[in-house]
Amino acid sequence: MSERWVIALTADGGAQLVPLTADGRPSGEVAEEPDAAEAVRRRPEVTRWVWRSTAEIYPLLLAAGVRVERCYDIEDAEQLLLGHEGRLGEPRSAAAAWARLHHRPVPPDPPQRSAEPGAQSSLFEPGPVHVPLEGLIEVYADQLARHERAAHPGRMRLLTASESAGMLVAAEMNTAGLPWSADVHKEVLHELLGERYAGGGEPRRLAELADEVSTAFGRRVRPDLPADVVKAFAQAGIRIRSTRRWEIEGIDHPAVAPLIEYKKLYRIWVAHGWSWLQDWVRDGRFRPGYLPGGTVTGRWVTNGGGALQIPKVIRRAVVADPGWRLVVADADQMEPRVLAAISRDPGLMEVAGRTDDLYQTVSDRAFAGDREMAKLAVLGAVYGQTSGDGLKNLALLRRRFPRAVAYVDDAARAGEEGRLVRTWLGRTCPPAVGAGEAEEAGIPVPADEGAAAVDGAGDTADEWVPGYASTNTRARGRFTRNFVVQGSASDWALVLLAALRQETADMAAELVFFQHDEVIVHCPAEEAQTVVEAIARASERAGRIVFGETPVRFPFSPAVVECYADAK
Repeated sequence: MSERWVIALTADGGAQLVPLTADGRPSGEVAEEPDAAEAVRRRPEVTRWVWRSTAEIYPLLLAAGVRVERCYDIEDAEQLLLGHEGRLGEPRSAAAAWARLHHRPVPPDPPQRSAEPGAQSSLFEPGPVHVPLEGLIEVYADQLARHERAAHPGRMRLLTASESAGMLVAAEMNTAGLPWSADVHKEVLHELLGERYAGGGEPRRLAELADEVSTAFGRRVRPDLPADVVKAFAQAGIRIRSTRRWEIEGIDHPAVAPLIEYKKLYRIWVAHGWSWLQDWVRDGRFRPGYLPGGTVTGRWVTNGGGALQIPKVIRRAVVADPGWRLVVADADQMEPRVLAAISRDPGLMEVAGRTDDLYQTVSDRAFAGDREMAKLAVLGAVYGQTSGDGLKNLALLRRRFPRAVAYVDDAARAGEEGRLVRTWLGRTCPPAVGAGEAEEAGIPVPADEGAAAVDGAGDTADEWVPGYASTNTRARGRFTRNFVVQGSASDWALVLLAALRQETADMAAELVFFQHDEVIVHCPAEEAQTVVEAIARASERAGRIVFGETPVRFPFSPAVVECYADAK
């Protein structure tokens, strides 16, 4: 019996399916089944299901209590392969791939939609163009052949396999949901914002702060309108370009303190206030609709609810079920460790082979024990802070770890020249394009091309337009410098999730949250220590599978808590 089958849903809720050979050819008769979930349930020997889209079929299986071991997501693989071939932005649906094979007009991808509050909706609307089973088989076989033409075929196969595994994890996380106490959330909102006024206006505390801002300026000012605030400061003889905290906090004016407080609380009210709670939390769970590979660097996004930007104070509402615990684990200094692994710099690999503070060790080697300077130098190398003190620090870093710095320098140079730049496994930054072309390709164009400061650079790569170099080649160079590290970190994180999913498969524990370098597992209290050990094993396996045998280690700092806010 073949361990690999392809399955296609039919309009009446049934399925067509057939076993496949290793090179993607049918190896048996097509089976017609009236119920897709039962068709999968009755074939436990199948270890990899090939299907059009995990988002289409796996939620149906999970709702019927069917869990699969592995899958191959054709549409996700098509997007990765198109990117690898320098064709990011071309339609990536199975229908589009099938049309290209037969030299027919290529249909556009359906528009992506946001998840509906409180519901597990499909990712696309309207529905995709139907592709028959034989079409999926053709596309799959073609994709297998395209993997062999990749720059590193083995790595590319691992990338598509791990991203498909991530799709399974995301669907399971959406089904499980992040435990959420509505009562605690309401208490936090009342504590921070005060009473709610009738009619949906600002709550009491925001109204009070708005009055304080207006009093400080001597006229009515809307603190929620940046242009109004900028104008008010100008009338007071103070010129500012924006109302960002870093720009106004040093200004000597009585409006500054209440304005900063207002902005902080206003964001909570808008992003995670009472309306958010009503829309997104059902039956003690928050399900935002996770989407793996939602950014060019491979970082995850959500289709709604702001799950990846939960303020620490709101994390008090993330509470484990009675008798259960949350195992919250952060990867320690992940990106410098990834740089060590991908650059194969002997000195940095030796440093990253330790599980203690990487920045302190680097400072002892190259910066006379100044940890802060060492941290700025390492992050500056990754994120492109290469002027002023950053340039001096980089020179010190280059003398001690030449191959590591050369690796990101080469990536920046390739970006400036408009060439394709790849992560370790083969996720590809597209070539240089203009802003209009970027928008057509579905790549967001930033409102401000200014370089991000190192201390806020955690999301830098995802904020830059890949290849937005027709007017600013240095901006694209900064992007690709970071892309090779951050994207390779995403490669590693996908394999980590797949390994952790396998480690916990026979446990009651459930993955409920993931963002870049942090994972949360919800489990019975008696399983908590086993989960901590499973995370450590999964991290070790992921490092070895992705980067091979290197001395680099990727330690986690786990915390076993009842409330997410207690983890940090």
